[in-house]
Amino acid sequence: MVNYPHPHHLIRKKTAGQSDKKVNFANRGMSFEAAINATNNYYLAHSIAVIHKKPTPIQIVKVDYPMRSRAKIVEAYFRQPSTTDYSGVYRGHYIDFEAKETRLKTAMPMKNFHMHQIEHMAKVLEQQGICFVLLHFSSLKETYFLPAKALIDFYQIDRGTKSMPLDYIKKKGYWVEMKALPQVPYLDIIENYFLGGDYYQNDSVQKKK
Repeated sequence: MVNYPHPHHLIRKKTAGQSDKKVNFANRGMSFEAAINATNNYYLAHSIAVIHKKPTPIQIVKVDYPMRSRAKIVEAYFRQPSTTDYSGVYRGHYIDFEAKETRLKTAMPMKNFHMHQIEHMAKVLEQQGICFVLLHFSSLKETYFLPAKALIDFYQIDRGTKSMPLDYIKKKGYWVEMKALPQVPYLDIIENYFLGGDYYQNDSVQKKK
């Protein structure tokens, strides 16, 4: 069984000199997905973790050849529904997560999540993998780490027909403080709240009140 952390008992106070400055990816010409990809590249380059974005399988239907040496796909479709966005390994633990972004300020639309993704996350938890979602509120410039169990519990209330309130996300999840490097330091949360905090730390994990 996986012992899930209880966020409301794990509030960390800011240390002296810790910054409140928020990183605005839009101003830096970087999307949330690009920031996660850059973070994973940082982890890989520093031998911290091996985590990659999953490729989406597609079926090519039609290819155009405008030049003999250049092919252009003009028609294709997804062969099967995707599961989650990212997966990999960190310290021998399987990591699996989805990333979602919204411009809303008070809730995350549950229509962004699909039943097959929820079922996939549940199966990952059954195998004692570490599974979660990264939720970015672009208008607030805030990002949260929400354990998959909290997402699944909320989804099961009404099969994902209503939005997840930000208050629920703050209560059940963790605020991710954006950094220059790595941009989205989600491994800090995993290390401190899932694995005991004795290996990789960047002092970036706090609760957002």
